[in-house]
Amino acid sequence: MGRKGGAVVISVTVIALGKLKERSMRDLCAEYEKRLSAFCRLQIVELTPERLPDRPSANEIARALEREAVQITAKIPANAYVFAMCIEGKQMSSEVFSQKLSTLAVNGTSNVVFLLGSSFGLQEAIKKRADFRFSMSEMTFPHQLARVMLLEQIYRAFQIESGGKYHK
Repeated sequence: MGRKGGAVVISVTVIALGKLKERSMRDLCAEYEKRLSAFCRLQIVELTPERLPDRPSANEIARALEREAVQITAKIPANAYVFAMCIEGKQMSSEVFSQKLSTLAVNGTSNVVFLLGSSFGLQEAIKKRADFRFSMSEMTFPHQLARVMLLEQIYRAFQIESGGKYHK
């Protein structure tokens, strides 16, 4: 999985609604982006979340998620394996996640996409379009922190696969 000088190279795209506002989060993401460059082609796609009032109605939320889904769908590369990050998704250990990414690469998947929704999540149609619903925890995290955690786990997965010491 990922060996740039060797056989398999995988492209990883993170499609996220919203920009990283805090410098500390941008710095952490930049560090993992740099580390991941040794293992994969990483692209971060930041989309603009829909603006909603402070107390949006269910209909306003549904319309916003629908418009966000259109943006997301337009950015998913053809033939990509898509992970929808959602609280009701399946949780797995770092080792199992590493094995999943490795198996995808060995089976010919060259594009892997992770979808991080807005504060109201992802539209159900986007979740259904995904190949895998993935949850890092049943807990709720700020979207900025979730992006850092996701990049760290992707990096950890590559380290596990390569036998690196980082994972220990």
